[in-house]
Amino acid sequence: MLKKIALISKGEISMKVIHKVKDMQQIAEEVIQQKKKIGFVATMGFFHEGHLSLMREARKENDIVITSIFVNPLQFGENEDYDTYPKDLSKDTSEAEKAGVDILFVPDVKEMYPDEMLVQLHIEERANVLCGRSRHGHFDGVITVLTKLFHIVRPHKAYFGLKDAQQFAVVDALIQNFNFPMELVGLQTIREEDGLAKSSRNVFLSEKERQEAVWLYKGLKRGQQLIEEGEMNPKTVVTEVKNVIGNHTEGKIDYIEILSFPTLKPVSLIDQQVIIATAVYYKEARLIDNLIVNKQGEAIQKFIPGKTGRR
Repeated sequence: MLKKIALISKGEISMKVIHKVKDMQQIAEEVIQQKKKIGFVATMGFFHEGHLSLMREARKENDIVITSIFVNPLQFGENEDYDTYPKDLSKDTSEAEKAGVDILFVPDVKEMYPDEMLVQLHIEERANVLCGRSRHGHFDGVITVLTKLFHIVRPHKAYFGLKDAQQFAVVDALIQNFNFPMELVGLQTIREEDGLAKSSRNVFLSEKERQEAVWLYKGLKRGQQLIEEGEMNPKTVVTEVKNVIGNHTEGKIDYIEILSFPTLKPVSLIDQQVIIATAVYYKEARLIDNLIVNKQGEAIQKFIPGKTGRR
């Protein structure tokens, strides 16, 4: 049986909250010895429906669901929002319980990085486009913390939202290159009723910005429509998406790109699975959104590398 290192109870619902790496490793070892499957959702907290959908999917497919909350300083650059990143551990704990999480792993920075990191991980391919082009070192920080978390938690399946599609592609490369014995599962972006992708950073939008932000998704949908209608020239699609977003928002467009997915390579023709991706700066927030579509323009709802669409 799993040791009751820390226990929160609500009626018949109980969930362990773990803060120490050694305790988490011990529990993971016990679960594996019992031949049970671990589903893992790595987060930085401040849960929204996108996070919770990952937990619920993990609940359906695994014996034990582990969710981590760790705001990783290595993936934040200068003038980014590490110090102000939104947090609400009490609410997150309650929401994770309701979503069926068995173990909530909440280490602090000293626990995850007790000493200076002597080994540096670096990724070039898949990280030097889209968000990675302007966020130098960001994905190095992502793969460093995920390497640590994967070794600590030892999941059989790891769940990530396709809203952060570049991150998903980077994690795919990490798992493949380092032979992590797990399956990567990508789930569709969860959206507000008006189409805006749910994000922890949406709280930083002004009322006017919030109203405008829906045009990111509308622009992407227009691009998808063109592909469905047979348009194969990525430049034509990008131009149309840019016009839609640019004409309806005062936000500053960082990029609009079409790349192969998950390899994130430029394409001269839309004759394969691609991502239509955008990022827009507002005063206090930078929003990202994307659609992953096949060559017919049909949106990908669930992506499992090696099973759906790997090339």
